Amino acid sequence: MEDEEETQQILKVLEALKQASQQLQSNPESDTSESDSSSSSAIKALLEFDTYSDPNLLNLSHHLSDLKTLISSLHKSKHKHGRIKSFLTRRVKTHEITKVAESIESEIQAWIDRESITNLTNQLQQIRLQSNSSQYEEEEDEIVEKLTIFHDRLCQGFNINLQDLLLKSKIFSELEFLLCCNCNVPQKVREKAGYALKEVVLFNKDVFVGQVLIGQTIKALISMDSLCSLEVLSSLIKAIRSPLVDAIESVGGISKAISYLNSDDLPFKVTAMDFVLEIGYFGRKEAVEAMLNCGLINKLVELQRSDLGGDLIDLGKVHEDSEEEIDEDEHEEKGKTKKKKKKKRGNREKRFLEKHPFASCVARFTVQLEVGEGLRQREKRGFKQEILKKIREACNTDAEAATIVAEVLWGSSP
Repeated sequence: MEDEEETQQILKVLEALKQASQQLQSNPESDTSESDSSSSSAIKALLEFDTYSDPNLLNLSHHLSDLKTLISSLHKSKHKHGRIKSFLTRRVKTHEITKVAESIESEIQAWIDRESITNLTNQLQQIRLQSNSSQYEEEEDEIVEKLTIFHDRLCQGFNINLQDLLLKSKIFSELEFLLCCNCNVPQKVREKAGYALKEVVLFNKDVFVGQVLIGQTIKALISMDSLCSLEVLSSLIKAIRSPLVDAIESVGGISKAISYLNSDDLPFKVTAMDFVLEIGYFGRKEAVEAMLNCGLINKLVELQRSDLGGDLIDLGKVHEDSEEEIDEDEHEEKGKTKKKKKKKRGNREKRFLEKHPFASCVARFTVQLEVGEGLRQREKRGFKQEILKKIREACNTDAEAATIVAEVLWGSSP
């Protein structure tokens, strides 16, 4: 307990020092001025930090010692005679101070990463070893907070030292366990673990994609039946592409995805629609066949017929009529006018889709198949004909069928 308190104390000091080093990088010469009280405080904090004895901070101590020497040398150069020599000396010293400040910030971040990942991994390992669900409820907020911090750190981008920590800690396995352990772990913790695991994969796809495909991650996410799991799966599909869709299809995820379109929860249903579109873009023949065999086209026709549906093709006709009226008074160059029209059309469609998320969903799905990378050209043509047939079977009237078929033929053409 005392070690944890000491770690938290050091962490607070290091966070303050990190901010001080960033100030020093942005304006090294100003920050060393004795007249600037706030800057002086930042420098003083940096220079006095070498009292801590953590062996992991040895390099930081060396950098701080170098910083002391450089700042002292910079102050002395201000009082030397010879303007040109003094100016050149200050330029060199300020550049060196900036580089040392960057090294200090890097060392501080490395320490913070090491401690936070170690603490998180240890806590997740305890969950694996214990089976007291009441204890999880007591620690739920703490675990969620740590997972959120971990997620946000990964979102900052690739870092080789951070990658080494991820591999050594084996935190991927611990996060995957949280997803799979649906008996005792609270849903909120599992969802945060899902978001964190997604960021681990996106952090370095070359390293972690294999673990996703051969592990239990996909099956666990599909079994969660939540908005979070759909968002995570959609992101992973974009990152891993067709191989992930194959894995989803192999564990029965396609039929579940189609069933999500029946949900009464609108945000969940809209996310499910986006998920289906992603599968359509990256899915191979087996995945697309599975979707069509599960009655996807019938469901899409039903959604397009609903109040949240509609036809983008009619929106385009109205827009073209309004453009013809505008053209009579426009005197701009032809190229600029076309660009302006295209932008207006795009904005109008975007606004319409925000209010009608299932508008032209049949045509949008067909477009995903045609422009996607999962099917061969021959397969695309075959599925298009099958979709047209299923549209006519699903529609209640000839007029409805004609509208949707026209959208598919017009919207999916190059």
